[in-house]
Amino acid sequence: MHSFFKTGKLDASSMTGIGEDLPVEKRNKCHSVPWVEKYRPKSVEDVVEQGEVVAVLRECLSTADLPNLLLYGPPGTGKTSTILAAARQLFGDLFKERILELNASDDRGIAVIRNKVKSFAQLTASGIRSDGKLCPPFKIVILDEADAMTHAAQAALRRTMEKETKTTRFCLVCNYVSRIIEPITSRCTKFRFRPLGDEKIIERLRSICEQESVVVDEQVYKDIVDISGGDLRRAITTLQSCHRLKGKEAKIEHADILEMSGVVPRKFLEDFISVCKAGNYQQLEEYVNNLTHDAYSIGQMFEQLSDFVVNHAELKDKQKSVICDKLGDCCFRLLGGGSEYVQIMDLGCVTIQELQAL
Repeated sequence: MHSFFKTGKLDASSMTGIGEDLPVEKRNKCHSVPWVEKYRPKSVEDVVEQGEVVAVLRECLSTADLPNLLLYGPPGTGKTSTILAAARQLFGDLFKERILELNASDDRGIAVIRNKVKSFAQLTASGIRSDGKLCPPFKIVILDEADAMTHAAQAALRRTMEKETKTTRFCLVCNYVSRIIEPITSRCTKFRFRPLGDEKIIERLRSICEQESVVVDEQVYKDIVDISGGDLRRAITTLQSCHRLKGKEAKIEHADILEMSGVVPRKFLEDFISVCKAGNYQQLEEYVNNLTHDAYSIGQMFEQLSDFVVNHAELKDKQKSVICDKLGDCCFRLLGGGSEYVQIMDLGCVTIQELQAL
């Protein structure tokens, strides 16, 4: 501690005893793993719902051969988890040596493809593990968020895929397959990952709650499914966040999910339509000020308002079309850095004009 008063930092010797006097249970809590990683599939059979992909990969694993893969689909549907689980089954103890994984946080320019990826792909691989068991004589390069790569980098990758096919397999993971150039997509076996069904997400959440001894209201599962929109990663993260917020013994309820996820309560959506029906611009300004003071995200509100307007029983089709058209313009400006206050006021003024016109 004396070293801290002198330099403002703790040296290694002063930190060696920290946490050693804590009970084992509390020390384990300090090193707790996020549930997303803790319950990540360890084998291809554990992947949720993607039946076609699992069937093909199971066949590839049985023959110890793997084609170049292109996995695309919405986030949180198991793309990265699937290829990592398949690689673990293929290579076993040699997993870390045979895998090169690059994410969107890494530089994706042409220099990385020419240097890091190309040099890794040129290395030869043995067909025998350290324990004497057979394994495939190739390596796997996983390019996560591949749609963020530049066209020049993709062109360089195409040539590397062509030359090093005997020693390396490439797996590209992305959300938008249209951003991958045609020469690469034609060299890969493409699999589309669909958003997960509600029942599958609830089943996985129930399993996690049982293993973690989490007490949850039945309605909470449906709330998490509605919020996640088929994204299992988001669903698990929301559940763990609520568990941490409430404590180990507390019960997670509907209000906790809304508080943690940042979802705008339905009352605000109903009040928005009511204020616009009244046709009073001063009331609209007061409503927007109250919404701003409650610190709700206008972008989140726009996302919910779209479904709310479309399914509103009292609005006519023409009114819905005009409001949704303006809603799209406001969302576009918001993504471009526009003011949240200005966009919600603009939407409110157009909604008032439309509701008062008929």
